[in-house]
Amino acid sequence: MSAAEVAARKLAREERDAQVRGVSSMEQMRAAIRRASRGLPALAEVPRIRSSGAAAFRARAALGLPFVITGMVGKWPLSALAPQTLREHFGRLAVRARVGDYVNTAFAPDRALQDMSLLQYLDLVAGDPQTLPPYLGNLELGELNALCHWPGYFDKMGPPRFWIGPAGTVTPLHCDYDDNIFAQVWGRKRIWLAPAHHDEFLYPKEANPVLFGSPFDPDHPDFERFPLARRAALVECVMQPGEMLYLPAGWYHQVRSLSFSLSANRWARGRPLALQGVAG
Repeated sequence: MSAAEVAARKLAREERDAQVRGVSSMEQMRAAIRRASRGLPALAEVPRIRSSGAAAFRARAALGLPFVITGMVGKWPLSALAPQTLREHFGRLAVRARVGDYVNTAFAPDRALQDMSLLQYLDLVAGDPQTLPPYLGNLELGELNALCHWPGYFDKMGPPRFWIGPAGTVTPLHCDYDDNIFAQVWGRKRIWLAPAHHDEFLYPKEANPVLFGSPFDPDHPDFERFPLARRAALVECVMQPGEMLYLPAGWYHQVRSLSFSLSANRWARGRPLALQGVAG
């Protein structure tokens, strides 16, 4: 495509994304999130609260800070199943695995993907331990979602996405400009978090209007290459089985599996809760 065609396609996507989220423009929404973030208190740790109704959730989420909800995901039928069930009952599912160096190509349009069955994937990661194991990420799996009970915290949400992989699988540092609820079903994951306005320290690059990636790795910080990252207020949160994380729009996060893990998430499709009442 010509430069003009690329620009036109980008503008059309920005307009569609803004319409879905009920804002005048994505650029203005991103700027408003960063402005609101500058007024947030420093976060020493991510608090954990018991599950509550939608009204209480929305009131807390409107403060613009992440928090972990306990006492909900552990009640899902999916949580009660043993990992062996993936092999016995869901092994036939068609999946697409991230392979190769999917960290450094995470936000590129041509990263390496490989189609296989879920059983083939499980055999692959069980039989050949690697520093960066192949990863099943961001997949719609309706058969697994039938065993989940998502809370009605938002008026409109995108489809559930599933994330499956052994220890060492990783989603590199990035931010989504949508509110997000992330359910840790099996296993443990370490999540690094940084507020939206600290993008000025994280060398971000736009992948699309709602997704920005960072080359900085909080697990292996290289301050010679990324000296500004010393100023980023990164906080660590280790997600346990049965917990759900609320991640406000614009917060940077990196996710690494500490053990074999099954997670799921959903992104809201509307104005971020931290901007309720903010014009634009």
